[in-house]
Amino acid sequence: MELHAPNRTAQGPAAWFTGDVYVTPIYSGQEPSRMTVALVRFTPGARSNWHSHAVGQTLHVTEGVGLVGTRDGHVLRIRAGDTVVCPPGEEHWHGAAADTFMSHLAMLEALPNGQDPTSWLEPVPNEDYQKANQQ
Repeated sequence: MELHAPNRTAQGPAAWFTGDVYVTPIYSGQEPSRMTVALVRFTPGARSNWHSHAVGQTLHVTEGVGLVGTRDGHVLRIRAGDTVVCPPGEEHWHGAAADTFMSHLAMLEALPNGQDPTSWLEPVPNEDYQKANQQ
């Protein structure tokens, strides 16, 4: 058993997020584990770009209200306690609702040999985000 001190929180890269997003790494597995976990905090209106994960991603909401959208226009309104499973390769985005903070644990597996499991794509247009907030 090991006790790890908390990691430093850093602002999420502007190349991956719209608005202010803060990421606190929690765990990065050592072989044979490939699990990666981070606490991600979104300010009101902040969101990720479109992206996908080679082996999927699980989001567990810890605080607030947020949104998760897929390319087919499906949007989930998520709240503290909800868990969303995004399958491998599914292009999606997630973030806070327009008027509240939202935090979630982002859990995914790294790929062998240090390959990045996330494919980052373009930002979610403001019009699409506003429409998602009205659903």
